[in-house]
Amino acid sequence: MKWLRQSIGVCLMLLVSVAQANTKIENLRIWLAPDNTRLVFDLNGPVQHSLFTLDNPARVVIDLDKTTLDTRLDKLDIAGSPISQLRSGKRDDGLRLVLDLAQRAQPSSFTLPPNDQYGHRLVVDLATAEQQALKPAAEPLSMPDTQRDIIVAIDAGHGGEDPGAIGPNRLYEKRVVLAIAKEVKRRIDAEPGFKAQLVRTGDYYVSLRGRTSKARKMNADLFVSIHADAARNSKARGASVWVLSNRGASSEMGRWLSQRENSADLIGGVGSVSLEDKDEALASVLLDMSMNYARTSSVDVAELVHNKIASFAKMHKKHIEKAGFVVLKSPDIPSILVETGFISNPAEAKRLKDPGYQKRMARAIADGLLEHFWQRPPPGTLVAKLKAQGQIPKSMEREYKVVAGDSLSLIAQRNGVSLSRLRSANNLKSDRIRVGQVLRIPAG
Repeated sequence: MKWLRQSIGVCLMLLVSVAQANTKIENLRIWLAPDNTRLVFDLNGPVQHSLFTLDNPARVVIDLDKTTLDTRLDKLDIAGSPISQLRSGKRDDGLRLVLDLAQRAQPSSFTLPPNDQYGHRLVVDLATAEQQALKPAAEPLSMPDTQRDIIVAIDAGHGGEDPGAIGPNRLYEKRVVLAIAKEVKRRIDAEPGFKAQLVRTGDYYVSLRGRTSKARKMNADLFVSIHADAARNSKARGASVWVLSNRGASSEMGRWLSQRENSADLIGGVGSVSLEDKDEALASVLLDMSMNYARTSSVDVAELVHNKIASFAKMHKKHIEKAGFVVLKSPDIPSILVETGFISNPAEAKRLKDPGYQKRMARAIADGLLEHFWQRPPPGTLVAKLKAQGQIPKSMEREYKVVAGDSLSLIAQRNGVSLSRLRSANNLKSDRIRVGQVLRIPAG
């Protein structure tokens, strides 16, 4: 049994040795940006670290637990950075790195988990006083003097070598939806306080992720993708409006969290927030909040657009639908997808080809988007200011037919308007209404 005890002892020693093995710094990289200098330490495992500064002379000290240096510090090109020299030394059972500074700089640090390209990393950012002055001051969420336009990104599906669905007589989806998208833009641009931008302006291809990326660069408040459906059964017909499904949202949240440190994308629209330097828990909370807002707003606008189209066209379903379309997966921009009809259905293809029908479809989409923003204008926009002043266009009014059980006060409450405004809009001298009576509902 002696050999067995010896073998167990050797195994335990090996296990202890492995457990106590140091993390190694295998490489060191540097980037010089206008607003900071970034150092990235490539590690072969996770690390615990602390960081502090010293004066006279100015230094940044980084202590890393159970870590050894497996690369040369003097190979790093620090020219143009606030660092004059990098030094290292042993500290207890770890490593101490010292950054001697040629000029005082404010440091910050965070660690990143492995991704497809890199392993564990420690990131240290240094910002001098001059660089900190380059950073824009934070603005309040609602500036009284700010009257920015509401930006709507309009995405005509497919394009270029991707024709989309092809209907009778070689009717290309890419051409139909671009014509509708241009008309939606024209109608939105005609409204004060709104600006529409096309994701593609001609017959060329844009990748699915590229479409949402373009919308983010536009600082879009809303993204709408326009398509024309197709099915093997040529009798399939009807328009539809889609939002992101729960499963699609969950998968996208996982993708953002796993790639946040490698992505140039930001969340938060106009007040963009980077997930790059946030730990897993904080990044998850921020992303969840952003996606919940976007999904709630998406459903609101989708229902309005669905109802507008249903007023003149056959709908494929009586309700909005949900799917995991990639173009709906922006975590910070409310997004909807409109299928304007089945281009594979000869009767619907004929309508979709008709410029008059295209304009009617575009008007329904635009009216739904506009009504949504007049109901819920983003703070700091001209629309929010006009609404606060009671300057709401007459075009935003809608009609409601009274049903059994309705009361004037209940209708006012449901539609978010005051009882006095509802009376005034309908020239009512009392609150008495009758079943079947059509009321005008003032916007807002």
